[in-house]
Formats: sequence, structure tokens, C-alpha cells
Amino acid sequence: MTENTNVVVIGGGYAGVMAANRLTRRADVTVTLINPRPDFVHRVRLHQLVGGSDDAVVAYQDVLADGVRLMVDTVTRIDAAERSVTLAADGTLDYDYLIYAAGSGSAELSVPGAAEFAYPISTLEEAQRLRPVLDAAPATAPVTVVGAGPTGIETAAELAEAGRTVTLVCGGVLGPYLHARGRRSVAKRLAKLGVTVIDGSDAKVTAVARDAVRLAHGRELPSEVTVWTAGFGVPDLAARSGLSTDAVGRLLTDETLTSVDDERIVAAGDSAAPSNLPQRMSCQAAMPLGARAADTVLSRLAGEQPEPIHQSYWAQCISLGRRTGIFQAANRSDVAVWFHIDGGLGARAKEFVCNVIPKHLADEAHKPGSYSVHRMSGGVAKRRQLLRAKRAGAPAAADRAA
Repeated sequence: MTENTNVVVIGGGYAGVMAANRLTRRADVTVTLINPRPDFVHRVRLHQLVGGSDDAVVAYQDVLADGVRLMVDTVTRIDAAERSVTLAADGTLDYDYLIYAAGSGSAELSVPGAAEFAYPISTLEEAQRLRPVLDAAPATAPVTVVGAGPTGIETAAELAEAGRTVTLVCGGVLGPYLHARGRRSVAKRLAKLGVTVIDGSDAKVTAVARDAVRLAHGRELPSEVTVWTAGFGVPDLAARSGLSTDAVGRLLTDETLTSVDDERIVAAGDSAAPSNLPQRMSCQAAMPLGARAADTVLSRLAGEQPEPIHQSYWAQCISLGRRTGIFQAANRSDVAVWFHIDGGLGARAKEFVCNVIPKHLADEAHKPGSYSVHRMSGGVAKRRQLLRAKRAGAPAAADRAA
């Protein structure tokens, strides 16, 4: 009789669900997914939850394979020596292999007053906490959004389109990922929506009060509601469990996503740091990394050598309210290029991406092994260059070529 293999997946986000679904390819593998919530959070729609146009959740029955056991609980510790995890509510659970897909959340709010008076929105609970605050605020109340990455831009646009008076404080440049042409397009749309954009040397927040935001050089903005979208952090579970992590707290792995400490532990998504050169925190990276993590486990079970990651990029999509957006094209090494699609077509492109994400997960649930994006070869040459430079102890210059 074939011995059964127990695989535990920590985290039910984009990477964790993809990995869990893919592992059901083998009938002799029992998969348990541990997640603190009973529903799948469609994180790329959290700004819509804040704006009131979507609840940003999907039922797990729509994206998770029937053969995966879902445990609604929180892992408090990993015991690599015993191959077990400790749960907050339900004792311990043993594993043969562990996939660490703990995801990411808001960065620590270290700016004075931010923890008390600002509202981060990196998690479902944070966005749900902000929603009634906005509902209770007068329509004319000044709202400040701090951080001008995709989440900040999308949140500012969503609220402005709903009639709010919004100021977007960039902390530097507007949309740092964007190509200059794409940045001009986004700035034009935000201006049309009435969003005041503060960028440049003045755009650093130094303090947050109940009714104001203080900027560098002493400038003060009235702000009845302050939304904080600057930066991400990862759970400290790996570090608390004695596993090797990078400076941020992501689990250190090799290029097959295997922990540098234990070949029975594999990481995926925002909480993974392969070769200490982590991918951009995004669902675009998380799902392929989830598939690669599952393939690493399946390869080991088959007695085969796991393949290294082949991470390819192609774009970044940003919604600018419900009717406009931008599809910023990139080369496969994740550098924005001149081409972009904006306006209504850009909004449709973003909505298509938002809809196709759960479809990818559902397709993998129904036909495990069908997902193949993680096998694309783009970006491999650049990553090899970065790895060589890292091993040689020399800085690698950014290469704009695909």
C-alpha cells in the first residue's frame, strides 16, 4: 500500500490556494490549508471595499479544490524538528511537508501618531474597519491617502470618484513603478477626479494627528480620515519559529523555494525570499510561486530534482475609479516600458485581470496541473545575472532589457 503524505499549507491567499490545489494532483497526498478566515480575500479589490463597490471576498468553495481540507485557525509556531505546527485554537498538527505562504500585511506604522490615527488597508479586517469610519464622516471631510503605489492610487481615485475631497501624499514620486508616460496619464486622471497630489521633497509624512497630517518642512494638511497604504510587512511566524529569514522577515529559500534550513519546508508568495532576492509583492508573483512551491514538493515525492523558479512579468494594472484605469506594460524582468493602455479600455483590462485571478485558482482546483504561467522562461537571464552578482559580492546594475 502506498504511504500517504501529509502536506500542510499555511495561508489561504493567492499563493497558498494555488499550491494547495496543485498538490491534489496526487491521490496519495493529503492537503490541509490553514487560514485565519473562512473566506478567500480577493486582495486586489480591497480598495473597492473601502470605496463601497465590492466586498473583496470569494467563497473558498469557488476557488479551493474539494480534496483540500480547510482549517480556520492561526499557526502560532512551526516546529521543524518535530514536523508539526501549533495552532491557536486546535492543538498541533503534524506534517510531512510544509508550504509557508503566510502572505503580507501592513508595515509597522512607525511615524508618530500613525498607529493611533491612520487607517491601513492591507488586510480585510483593516479595510472593514475603515469603511464605517468613512460612512460616518461628512461628505466634505478632507481625506488624506498616504502612499502612491498601486493601492494608494486606487484608493484615492475610488474615494474621489465617490465625491470625497482627497489628497494623495506620495512619499516621493507618483506611481514609482510606472513609466514616465504612464505616470503622466495617471496624474491627469487623478487631477480630473479632483485629487490633490503632493509629491517631491514635500511628500514625506512626519506625523499624523486626529485631524491633520504633518509633512516635511512643517507643512500641515487638514485630514479627518487618514488612509495609510505605504509599505508592506510580513508575519514574524518564520522568525519566531527559529527559521532563517531576510531582514523583513520573509523565509529564506533556495531557487526551488526550499527553506535553507529544512528541505521539508517550502515557501511561496510575499513571505518567501528565494536566494534573498524576493519577487515583487503581488498576486502576479504569488500564484506562480504557489504553483512552483507545489511542484517542488511533488518533484521530491517523485524522486526528481525540483526546478528553480522561472518568474516572468508583463504588466501592472491600476484602476482609477470604476470607469478608468491603466494597463502599464513591462518587460519580463518587471521593468515598466513606454507602452500603456489607459481610459475606459484600461479599466476593462484591470477588471479582466481581477476576474481572471480567481478563475485561475478555480481552474487549478478542477484540473490540478493545468496552470503553467510559472514555467514561462522570461526574466531568467536577469535573475541569473543578479544571483551571480550577489554571489560575487558586487552590486548588479538594473537592466532595462527584457
